[in-house]
Amino acid sequence: MPRLDYKQKDFRQQLETFCAGASAQAEVVQTVSEILSDVRLRGDLAVAYYTAKFDHAKLTSKQMRISPEALEKAAAALPPTARKALEEATKCIRDFHKKTVPQSWEHTNPHGARVGERFSPIQRCALYIPGGQVPLVSTVLMTAIPAQLAGVPQLVACTPPQPNGQVNAAMLAAFHHCGIQEVYAIGGIQAIGALAYGTETIRAADKIFGPGNAYVCEAKRQVFGRVGVDLLPGPSEVMVIADTTAHADWAAADLLAQAEHGTGKEKVYLLVTDIKTRADIEHAIEVQLTSLTHAAKIRAVLEKNFCSILLPGLAQAAEIANYIAPEHLELQVEEKEVSRLAKQITTAGAILLGHHSPTVLGDFTAGPSHTLPTGRAGRFFSGLQVSDFMRRTSLVEYTPESLKKAAGVVAAFSAMEQLDAHGRSLTIRLEK
Repeated sequence: MPRLDYKQKDFRQQLETFCAGASAQAEVVQTVSEILSDVRLRGDLAVAYYTAKFDHAKLTSKQMRISPEALEKAAAALPPTARKALEEATKCIRDFHKKTVPQSWEHTNPHGARVGERFSPIQRCALYIPGGQVPLVSTVLMTAIPAQLAGVPQLVACTPPQPNGQVNAAMLAAFHHCGIQEVYAIGGIQAIGALAYGTETIRAADKIFGPGNAYVCEAKRQVFGRVGVDLLPGPSEVMVIADTTAHADWAAADLLAQAEHGTGKEKVYLLVTDIKTRADIEHAIEVQLTSLTHAAKIRAVLEKNFCSILLPGLAQAAEIANYIAPEHLELQVEEKEVSRLAKQITTAGAILLGHHSPTVLGDFTAGPSHTLPTGRAGRFFSGLQVSDFMRRTSLVEYTPESLKKAAGVVAAFSAMEQLDAHGRSLTIRLEK
């Protein structure tokens, strides 16, 4: 576990080296390329082959599709507490995303022409929901609800099967709860390939959404252009900025929670302003680890992907956070510093403000989608929102009067760019 000190001469280099670990390795790129090519060539046969190879589930083309009846049955069997949780989380997520739905508009430009924008839903969107070691039931809601608000007419979902060919019952119930009827028990690279290229059983999508491991993320990167993809969310990340007011056991619990996701590639960052706070949090981590179900896997993540950084003070915290661009950022600092840091940090996927806002709220129920940029992509990507499921089309309508007003500008640019046909396409309309 790297313990870095901001005052060290080679601090920047050490931090850059640690962060660079999120890049796709050459063997991942090659493996993904080969499997995608096979899926494109052999369709269902290739999907079934890799499902058996990687998920140890032998499924026919017909068995890949989960019937609407199976989804309904799972929903009916859901325990009352789980059903209530789905309903409550849905309300929070829907209420949040309703405020982000883009609105079409029109305006008159300086020439007197009518201009504007129209937003339309993407016709067929695919949701990739991880479900191998950890069935991410909440991800169904976090992706499907914004898509519904966007008005997407066709939603298809893929999630990896268990070795017996089945999918987690709570996951199936969540699909039914969100009104998704087209669900396939396939995962990994082969699912991304099927959604991008289409097979005999699965019709290609227009855009693919959802988080995944390094292979899934690389697969989405390679099919981009053939289909649209979202923000390429990879293994989970969390950063906790803690000063002397932080509760060591609370901070430790939050770091452990994000290391629990199960891919082994999770990134965990702890920024502290004094050695004692770091020592207290690390001790609390060791104490809490002994009682956790996934302790061995969490420890493996902490040993390899946990970076602790000692800062001279909170003045440097925003600088480091903006460089790392963490998926989840917790500000467990003095109350008066929370708002200041929140304004200065501009690259985090989600900012959890204050001691009583653990990341798990954002994971399950607070409202914003937990599908967020990772691997420093927060520098140029934002978290999933309704507009990601929509297309924006610009509108332009000129009249003879407004056309005359634009003629001078068009003539000037046509001359500067030596494109006389461009200029002629306007002037021909002004000739009597």
